[in-house]
Amino acid sequence: MSKEEKKVTSAESIPPMGLRMIAREFLKDKVAILSLIILVVLLLAIFIGAMFMDQDKVMFVSIFDKYAAPGSISAQGHKYILGADEGGRDVLGQLFIGARNSVLIGFTITIITSIVGVGIGIISGYYGGMIDNILMRIVDFVMILPIMLIIIVFVSIIPKYNVMSFVGIMSAFYWVGKARLFRSKTLSEGRRDYVSASKTMGTSDFKIMFRELMPNLSSLIITNLTMNFAANIGIETTLSFLGFGLPTSVPSLGTLIGYASSGDVLVNRQWIWVPASILILVLMLSINYVGQAFKRSADARQRLG
Repeated sequence: MSKEEKKVTSAESIPPMGLRMIAREFLKDKVAILSLIILVVLLLAIFIGAMFMDQDKVMFVSIFDKYAAPGSISAQGHKYILGADEGGRDVLGQLFIGARNSVLIGFTITIITSIVGVGIGIISGYYGGMIDNILMRIVDFVMILPIMLIIIVFVSIIPKYNVMSFVGIMSAFYWVGKARLFRSKTLSEGRRDYVSASKTMGTSDFKIMFRELMPNLSSLIITNLTMNFAANIGIETTLSFLGFGLPTSVPSLGTLIGYASSGDVLVNRQWIWVPASILILVLMLSINYVGQAFKRSADARQRLG
């Protein structure tokens, strides 16, 4: 075996960006482990609880049970454990289903934008030249757009608006930051010896980019994906709070928190918005702390080499 072949083989045999070392550094952070446990427990509770909720029954309007207090029983015999909102809808059911919707939407948007952004960023940084200029000019154009206003306009004009429409609209704009980040990382990673050796060996560009180069960006991908997961949940909740998120027939944490805009609900009927506010706060803090711990672990891996 030639020296170049040995070099490529050894480069491919190294675990991508020391994932085991990153895991070891992560396990040293006790608060991060606690945050991860809280996050896993919350997600399990949300998805298991939502499985036992019937959305049609949860969103059934009962004007006679308007603002029913926690623990009260409706005319149909349904017990409002966390009370009811202004339409007599069960707050507990909306909390479970709304949290599940927010998590699924945030996760789906994160995966779609990561695939598009990472792929375009690696392609742009690897090839450079004309391809890089064209792709980066597209990225620059999208980045200067008032994205939040454009999303609100699309939500307002789409006739049959649903969850998939919302995911598609947000995914169309939130990949550009990832593309620019991974383009810059690919520019520096592409100068390493194993990439030059692979090119000399005649390895295809696709294999070099996505089987050799991308695994060495895995720690950055993981940390970026984790942080963006929390951000996308926050964006969905914010838009629903403003009335431009999910349709009114679909439960959302942002919709429950939005009831606090009424002074009467804010002061006298805290059971409507407080549980959703606490849940979204704990979710966001847990995800962000786990993401920050992953970032610190990846930085420690780079320092240790």
